[in-house]
Amino acid sequence: MRTTPDDFRSLDPPADSVASATTVGQSYRTGDCYIVGREKIREFARAVQDDHPAHHCEQAAEDHGYGGLVAPLTFVSIPAFLAQIEMFDRVAEGYDLTQIMQTDYGLIIDRPILAGDSLRFEVELESRRKAFGGDIFGFKCAVTDQYGKEVVTTRTSFAGRPEVNVAAARICDRLVMQNFRHGASIPRQHHTPEHAAPARPAPTADPGRNMVPFSTVAVGDELPPRIVAVTLGDLVNYAGVAGDPNPIHWSKEAAASVNLESPVAHGMLMIGIGAGYVTSWAGGPGVVPEYAVRSTSPVYVSDSGAIVEYTGRVKAVDADRKTATIAVTATQDGRKIFGRAVAVIQCADH
Repeated sequence: MRTTPDDFRSLDPPADSVASATTVGQSYRTGDCYIVGREKIREFARAVQDDHPAHHCEQAAEDHGYGGLVAPLTFVSIPAFLAQIEMFDRVAEGYDLTQIMQTDYGLIIDRPILAGDSLRFEVELESRRKAFGGDIFGFKCAVTDQYGKEVVTTRTSFAGRPEVNVAAARICDRLVMQNFRHGASIPRQHHTPEHAAPARPAPTADPGRNMVPFSTVAVGDELPPRIVAVTLGDLVNYAGVAGDPNPIHWSKEAAASVNLESPVAHGMLMIGIGAGYVTSWAGGPGVVPEYAVRSTSPVYVSDSGAIVEYTGRVKAVDADRKTATIAVTATQDGRKIFGRAVAVIQCADH
């Protein structure tokens, strides 16, 4: 089900509400925008090991039916985090970096994000509940472009572990970059933008020439497996690209302080690699309207790195919509990384 601005309540709260307790249903709209840079797309694609040419070469992107470089599916997670970071800090007050774990991530995509897009965000605390002795927070973020058209809706869940580890917190304080929160969020809107966007159609993509023919897809079909190597250097690079300051992803000391056998890969890194695995088979990011993952186990990355295997299987087909649902599996040493991961691909009508 797609969202509209009407789904968001209490938009544009007054400035004095920032300090108030955030409740379920409270929302705000960002006033400043995030400009999607060409080099940021390339940088992110390298970080998630996605070598589809539409992410790297402008001519290839045009040849694939796009008007410019197209962002990988999970690229939006970076500006979406910037948009929701202030609300997250309020609702997760009292939790330290080592106590927060992302559990679910989902995308509904109206069109792919392209270089040059100007994005704005409406962020809502959709749910908060107690579970397993801690808190689980659910955020919804609707992303619109420079023409006011909705392009993506994301849903993200975080689990907060309540146990306090003073030693771990001190280690994190010592390792995290200084002032990483300063200037990190996208300001909320308190007035109408001075320069309205021109009234013309939003940019479109026509990736139909690369779609998998629906007639060639059947339930039970398996995607070719992909073996991915992840090194500590990959984790450091993704931390910088994504702006994730949590040192358990690259510091052995921080990981050990919270009883992890080694640094662990970012959940969004593994989700992003999984997205690229699907889009490379499906013909590109513009043919995937939905993608959702529930993470269940981290990827442990030792000095020698980690090996993760991605596999996929056609779970269902829809003859009316000409879509196929792909179940994605990711494993490390036989252990499942995803509890549930599915992607819907749009197929060609033949």
